[in-house]
Amino acid sequence: MGAAFLSSWPWDNLGAYKYVLYAPLVGKAVAGRAWERASPDHWLLLLLVFFGVRALTYQLWSSFSNMLFATRRRRIVRDGVDFGQIDREWDWDNFLILQVHMAAAAFYAFPSLRHLPLWDARGLAVVALLHVAATEPLFYAAHRAFHRGHLFSCYHSQHHSAKVPQPFTAGFATPLEQLVLGALMAVPLAAACAAGHGSVALAFAYVLGFDNLRAMGHCNVEVFPGGLFQSLPVLKYLIYTPTYHTIHHTKEDANFCLFMPLFDLIGGTLDAQSWEMQKKTSAGVDEVPEFVFLAHVVDVMQSLHVPFVLRTFASTPFSVQPFLLPMWPFAFLVMLMMWAWSKTFVISCYRLRGRLHQMWAVPRYGFHYFLPFAKDGINNQIELAILRADKMGAKVVSLAALNKNEALNGGGTLFVNKHPGLRVRVVHGNTLTAAVILNEIPQGTTEVFMTGATSKLGRAIALYLCRKKVRVMMMTLSTERFQKIQREATPEHQQYLVQVTKYRSAQHCKTWIVGKWLSPREQRWAPPGTHFHQFVVPPIIGFRRDCTYGKLAAMRLPKDVQGLGACEYSLERGVVHACHAGGVVHFLEGYTHHEVGAIDVDRIDVVWEAALRHGLRPV
Repeated sequence: MGAAFLSSWPWDNLGAYKYVLYAPLVGKAVAGRAWERASPDHWLLLLLVFFGVRALTYQLWSSFSNMLFATRRRRIVRDGVDFGQIDREWDWDNFLILQVHMAAAAFYAFPSLRHLPLWDARGLAVVALLHVAATEPLFYAAHRAFHRGHLFSCYHSQHHSAKVPQPFTAGFATPLEQLVLGALMAVPLAAACAAGHGSVALAFAYVLGFDNLRAMGHCNVEVFPGGLFQSLPVLKYLIYTPTYHTIHHTKEDANFCLFMPLFDLIGGTLDAQSWEMQKKTSAGVDEVPEFVFLAHVVDVMQSLHVPFVLRTFASTPFSVQPFLLPMWPFAFLVMLMMWAWSKTFVISCYRLRGRLHQMWAVPRYGFHYFLPFAKDGINNQIELAILRADKMGAKVVSLAALNKNEALNGGGTLFVNKHPGLRVRVVHGNTLTAAVILNEIPQGTTEVFMTGATSKLGRAIALYLCRKKVRVMMMTLSTERFQKIQREATPEHQQYLVQVTKYRSAQHCKTWIVGKWLSPREQRWAPPGTHFHQFVVPPIIGFRRDCTYGKLAAMRLPKDVQGLGACEYSLERGVVHACHAGGVVHFLEGYTHHEVGAIDVDRIDVVWEAALRHGLRPV
């Protein structure tokens, strides 16, 4: 049986190429030199700019909705937005393509619209009257109709498939629904123009006001203070709130109005708990995370890879895209402001086994960690975040790559020693990181070459491998540090740890474990077919086409994770860095010890088995 009429967009299969549908209008504007005031096609440029502003309106509301650091206390539905919902709403802006062509058709059908005055105050009264007398009641009736039988199952159920209302959800509907909505939105403007009181400013103000109210109603954040409706009770029936509309999404049998609850009151569909719930939500409730992953920003471009900047972009593995380049100056300015004033803040969340997990970001970028004068400031930020998590009642704080740097804070020992009474467990996650790297090495390997061999991770990997009688060529110029690690091995295994000082020593070894940056020249010493296993941050650049390059150690979260909608840096969906996964295992196992400082080699297999037992999987 085929799909219902107008239940899907005709350009669904075009993907990003759907924007070619703007080409006829853009081409006409360019050919007619629409940027010139005297051009007969000047109206077309205004129309295109107008629809660009409309798209920006929804994007700004989406950014606001996903600013958990500012909005988490007043969120209505507490769950995160998962990848499934993001994918379904990916083409939320289809309605703008439809409506820009509807508007263009109106301009061609009625040429007088091209010569509207800039402003006519009398039109405002006409639009207000027709909105209340026509658009609101007609929408209410149509909306209730779309909640019945065939119309709901074939059309409106798509809009209600979103578990967490978002500004983009407002645009996520079928063509039939958007045609109806577009026509109802046009009624007041058409009446004003027919009465001779239409104007450009009126059209901009009404449609943008319409868009802002639609986006606000779906933003999942209560923006109205509860006391407002107690002071002015009549407002309860003149303007809806995000809480009011979210009740419609959760119950589906109440609160059908467009923007004015008055029509729900008249129709008998006003949920009696709407205003009590609005008051409660506006007061704010802060959920306590039981697990916190304390991340940091890698660089200016990667700072754009967060849900409150571009939700859809953050839901895919990070890569530098051309559309990011114009945003770089703004992102750089934000970096300077964060450096000067910002504190650690929440960027995203998910739930695992019903427990809230949050990602917090230290407002420092990768290069800050290599500035000697920035060390104390970074440690202060990390310390304050740990103390905040401890005060909130979190169980585990896991430190991301540079936040646990040995030279910075001894892998977290600085904070544990300074605050011996910490209830929250500080975890560097390196035990699982070592386990992931070790389990990547093929069975039967007899020899490996390692850079960064005397680091915390390098030491643990080398000692583990020598127990397995794997020869480890440890690249280091420090004989003292090498011998210190070698003495930790049992006498019968010490022979498997070998100090090397030149890369040419590994010219016949095809298994390289990289814990220190390798230049193209240094990579040339690897024989063809070499695989580079990595635990260096940032990862090395793959210059050799005859070799393969592993990604940073990572694991896939269990299948029952809920509300996860952002990718961690360049990793694929549902995959997190091993230090993050190590903290998750620490939490799920209920370990009561801190995991800081040196890695206990005896625990590597224990932690790996625990990770697999809890449903985490290697990538």
